[in-house]
Amino acid sequence: MGREFSRHQRVGEELKRELGVLIATQVKDPRVTFVTITDVEVSPDLKYAKVFVSNFDVTAPAEKSAEAIAGLRAARGFLKKHLGQRLRLRVMPDLRFIEDATEREAQRLDQIISGAVREDRDNAESTAREDDTAGPDRGAS
Repeated sequence: MGREFSRHQRVGEELKRELGVLIATQVKDPRVTFVTITDVEVSPDLKYAKVFVSNFDVTAPAEKSAEAIAGLRAARGFLKKHLGQRLRLRVMPDLRFIEDATEREAQRLDQIISGAVREDRDNAESTAREDDTAGPDRGAS
């Protein structure tokens, strides 16, 4: 009977869990605040891991996310060392931190859609008011 998930997927999930704990409890860099690990993709040979990081504060400027990524990159050696102590892997994957802007983009699109709906509603109301003020004799010629 085959396994449900491949080894690199299981390692990715474990890395995600352990990195979340390490970042929350051990990383002291002030740039790395309000971040969460959204996903980890490990290469099939387990040499590389793309760590997707999102900022909890989606209203913060994009520079804050870039600073958090820079802080995580600076802490890469520290994180890799502690992951090596927690996980039993022959080779610890090289960590590559990438910003996951999905939530920020979703909020931006939500604002655009809300603005368009509000504008349509206002246009419909103003058109209805114009029709009311034109009176019943409007089309009688």
